Amino acid sequence: MMELDLGQVVRVSRAIADAFSSVVTSLDDFTDPRYYPPRGDSEEAVMRYFFFMVAIDHRTSRYGPFEDYILGEKFHGADLLYRLGKLKYDEDPEFFSPERMSRIKVEEVSRWLRTSSGVVIWDPEVRAELLRDAATKLLKYFGGSVSKLLSKCEWYIRHPRGAGLGNLIKVFKAYSDPVEKKMFLLVKFLGRRGLASFRDRHNIEVPVDNHLTRLALRLRIVKPSKELEAKIASRVAVSEVEDVEIRRSVRYAYKLVSKLSGIEPDVLDDFLWTFGRKFCKREEPACERGEKCPLGSSCPSYGRASHVVEHSFQDTFYY
Repeated sequence: MMELDLGQVVRVSRAIADAFSSVVTSLDDFTDPRYYPPRGDSEEAVMRYFFFMVAIDHRTSRYGPFEDYILGEKFHGADLLYRLGKLKYDEDPEFFSPERMSRIKVEEVSRWLRTSSGVVIWDPEVRAELLRDAATKLLKYFGGSVSKLLSKCEWYIRHPRGAGLGNLIKVFKAYSDPVEKKMFLLVKFLGRRGLASFRDRHNIEVPVDNHLTRLALRLRIVKPSKELEAKIASRVAVSEVEDVEIRRSVRYAYKLVSKLSGIEPDVLDDFLWTFGRKFCKREEPACERGEKCPLGSSCPSYGRASHVVEHSFQDTFYY
């Protein structure tokens, strides 16, 4: 169904290593006061904030863009999600306690994730269910404590003799993705904030979503079968099995890119996210706007990148 192009992985790895410093000027430490709790707050409170926010950090728009102005500044997609999350945290930090989250209703999520001009998250029912499930099970199995969840896995992602975070976190519906996008995003947040240090960092992966999949397909580090490629090109929805296979292949390819470039997966994710936002946008990528692309010399899709899109799989809370 999916084929790895090792030669292209090598070329892209070299290109990313060369371009990294021009794309990523500094690593995000996730302390931006617009989106995240400040340093100095209770570690458990901060971990709970990230745990619950990542639980609902999947596609933010479907029928229209999730974007609006707050205090004169425009926010879009995940940025708007976390901006609204931080505003709620500032107003009422206990909102992110598992006791409160275990009782959260759809109407409450709709009010919370709605801007003053009426822009609202597209699936409040799903997000309310994910939050209640996460909170209820955090209370039941880990005493309501994210730090106890991490202690129970003994700070392993893949425990060599028992259950690592990759096993334990799947009890939560929000984190049940076989490709573990949300788990690795949580690992990245907690690690950069100095709240978690995993013993097996070699098991960290890039948190793969539709944006990173689009980049992988454009760079041709992975190649779908002819049948699947036709499906993707025509924007026909793939099956859940196909979605998982595509994203697993992309994750593996990025792991190789990480090793060959010498850039750790969570840091590579910074590059890919920034590169996708600044240069390789879904519509009108830099190479079609007459602008220089830092990976242009190694990209088979250069000059026609907008014709290569990510696969269509809308009905998911995995990413």
